[in-house]
Amino acid sequence: MKRHQRAVAADYGPEETAMQAYLRKGERRAYALGNRGPIRLTPEGAVHPDILDAYWRCGFYVFEGVLGREELADIEADLFDILDRLPTGRGSAVDAKGRPALGSDRAAPTLFWSKPLGDPFGGTSLANGRHPVKMFEPKPASDAPKEIVYLILGSLQFSDAALRVYGHPQLLAVAASVNGDDFVPFNEALFIKEPGLGASVAWHRDGVTHWESPDWDEGSHGFNFMAQLYGCTPANGVWVVPGSHKRRKIDIKAMVAEAGTERLPDAVPIICKPGDVAITNRQAVHGSFANTSRDWRVTVNFGFHRRRSVLGVKGGGVHNAPAVYDAERIRQRARLVGYAIDARRRRFPDEAPFVYRPHAAAGETWRWDAQAKAGIKDYNLLDLSI
Repeated sequence: MKRHQRAVAADYGPEETAMQAYLRKGERRAYALGNRGPIRLTPEGAVHPDILDAYWRCGFYVFEGVLGREELADIEADLFDILDRLPTGRGSAVDAKGRPALGSDRAAPTLFWSKPLGDPFGGTSLANGRHPVKMFEPKPASDAPKEIVYLILGSLQFSDAALRVYGHPQLLAVAASVNGDDFVPFNEALFIKEPGLGASVAWHRDGVTHWESPDWDEGSHGFNFMAQLYGCTPANGVWVVPGSHKRRKIDIKAMVAEAGTERLPDAVPIICKPGDVAITNRQAVHGSFANTSRDWRVTVNFGFHRRRSVLGVKGGGVHNAPAVYDAERIRQRARLVGYAIDARRRRFPDEAPFVYRPHAAAGETWRWDAQAKAGIKDYNLLDLSI
């Protein structure tokens, strides 16, 4: 990354030796799982069953080489623009150049702040208290800013490149294979783990709605895609406890207490090169450590659900106000899929666009243009959060 570089002078202090050993062991175990490789489709356009088997066994899979150099350059250009437009501080309406700051005119949740190398959710009641244990917070460099933005929600309204990733035909084919042809959106985000500053995300499981449902199974709360701009390492990437998505009840606080540390012994890191895209089951126990490394992690994050997990269901209230999700709300939220497919078709005309069955069945076409872009302001107020 050529811009926005800074020196890194942070580590885990007395815990650094143990942390480095943990990272190395986790990396070895991650590569031994057999859950990585390129996207492979059957002649019918479905994901190869070997990939699905590995995903359902582990709770995550790393698709290698999904995004090419040209597309990564598009994402990076949008990232630089986003970073330049961030507010000068929490509550500020302007950026460093005096312009209206990114998100300053949005009603939906947009920017999430943390102290450098902090853990803003761990051990709090935020997000329904699903992050029960606080992660270790290393001491940042003396010249670190007071707060940093580490998460941006509703990211498709701020980045056309991210929107085009959202419409990637092979990734949407994966979504259809995992969640059915009538899959529906969840939400989208941009995670930014800057060297020496990036915050932790405490161990947690996503989803709040279906844990007690009689038809609960290992896919009830959907999944997230995590497209990597610069790749991710054990030091800055997400860690997952393989197979934990299959369990209805897990006491994360007890897991940490038994281990005697937040370095959970059964967890493994998601390791990616630039352009790789991981899929992670939202029910898996996962989290990430403060980024004391010299490497950036920038993740284009977006998720999908089964339609039957959402239709007629009252949302969990984590990403927006609780509401019962009816067919019209799902239709309005899913227009982003149509916009993304059209935006990608325009940028990459040699690709065969994905055909999203709900739109095809309804005879709907969605055109990405200036009017559409203006119309998705605050679109994430309609996120389908279960």
